[in-house]
Amino acid sequence: MLITLKKEVTLQDISQLRLLLDQAGLHHCISKAEDTTIIGVEQTLPESVKQELKIAPGVEKLIETKLPFQMASWALKSEPTIIRLGDVSIGGESVVLMAGPCAIESEEQLVCIAEELKKSGVHVLRASAYKPRSSPYSFQGLGLEGLKMHQRAQKKHGMLIETEVMDPRDVSIAAEYVDILRIGARNMQNFDLLKEVGKCGKPVILKRGMSATIEEWLLSAEYIMAHGNHRVILCERGIRTFENATRSTLDLSSVAVLRTLTHLPVIVDPSHAAGRGDIIPALSKGAIAVGADGLLIEVHPNPKESRCDARQALSPEEFHNLAIELERVAKVSQKTYSRS
Repeated sequence: MLITLKKEVTLQDISQLRLLLDQAGLHHCISKAEDTTIIGVEQTLPESVKQELKIAPGVEKLIETKLPFQMASWALKSEPTIIRLGDVSIGGESVVLMAGPCAIESEEQLVCIAEELKKSGVHVLRASAYKPRSSPYSFQGLGLEGLKMHQRAQKKHGMLIETEVMDPRDVSIAAEYVDILRIGARNMQNFDLLKEVGKCGKPVILKRGMSATIEEWLLSAEYIMAHGNHRVILCERGIRTFENATRSTLDLSSVAVLRTLTHLPVIVDPSHAAGRGDIIPALSKGAIAVGADGLLIEVHPNPKESRCDARQALSPEEFHNLAIELERVAKVSQKTYSRS
């Protein structure tokens, strides 16, 4: 159940409500979406507690839903969530391109690739300072120094920037340097990390875990929202199946399913699903056709020299050609898309 509070609710009113819930033994989280304060509570409430809540000072209404993810569901709001960052809107009628190298390798690399990507209509430069790798001997990213490079490069290219966070202790630091934080597939159920990005206020891209159901994915989004951050962007990046022709199996049906379940924007990462560059164009066009709000694609100035995921990275020229094709698909799909 969700309890929405009146705009004029006082701190004393909130304290009394939380005391009432504590006394009833009900775990709850308090959050704020735009100008509305919301208290999320366990689904089953005794009727006596419901009656007390209905007449409690500061309570606007009670929203009951059978879904375990409550703030992420359509029960909370009837319009799609649109996350606005300057002139960029993620969600709604637009398709947003996010692209860049898998990892930050140098400041020159970021400036070089950003200038190329801007020509193709990219609004968000993706690049990770922290890298979760399967092997402990693989390149792990440049950490804080990488974040500083990201920010310095931004002053030259002017694009929005995003990066992955892996450790709760790094969230506040990363949030100082970038516009969007990203939770990778391996950390989708790192609940301490989810709580921490819930407190940071920056938009969060939440990737689907490689073996996660849609419900588990949305419950991870709920963690972020329940702890104060409603600026969540869901990212489908493929799931693990028996098929080994690709790195993962891109589940485009999840985009269509999510439209029936949540108001949150949904983007697709075809690069990690494919694990190979040759089929990324087809997957990207399919993602837009099924209704994705954006794409997250790996592009490197020289893919063969990439320090990680070289096989799935596109060159700037390959990406530019793809962007032209994506514009046509977006028009057919009745989405707005601009390469200017």
